[in-house]
Amino acid sequence: MTEGTAGPGAEPPIAEKPRIKEYDGEGITVTFEPRRCLHAAECVHGLPEVFDLSRRPWILPDAAAAERVAEVVRRCPSGALQHHPPQGGPEERPDVPTTVRRSPAGQLVVRGDLLVTGEHGVRHETRVMLCGCGASGNQPYCDHSGPCAEPDDDVAEER
Repeated sequence: MTEGTAGPGAEPPIAEKPRIKEYDGEGITVTFEPRRCLHAAECVHGLPEVFDLSRRPWILPDAAAAERVAEVVRRCPSGALQHHPPQGGPEERPDVPTTVRRSPAGQLVVRGDLLVTGEHGVRHETRVMLCGCGASGNQPYCDHSGPCAEPDDDVAEER
């Protein structure tokens, strides 16, 4: 048996719960799940005063109007960024109708009222980029570890 493999009858390793960071503002809370980020850069290009990778914290929700922050967060194709009112009000509204498209690299870009089953059970989602090649270590989400690691595979103008 090699290191990292389980012998017969051993229980599979328990998946680590997704790490989600919260950035609270007066009118909006932005959450970020680093493992799902595919670096489409919609956030940093859309509102550099709010999303700045050279700063800590890198997200300042109050640096722009809450409506504008929500608009830019909704551009995040992977769903790594989400938003909600700071007092636990209604979550982000899903796109209607639900849409599915395949990116040039093979991922499935899905937007709508979604239930996604993964290693942590069922999650309610509004935007996801699902692995289309089977190589992701973050199934069912794409993590660019397989052939879908092509640059510029999610171009805003094509949405």
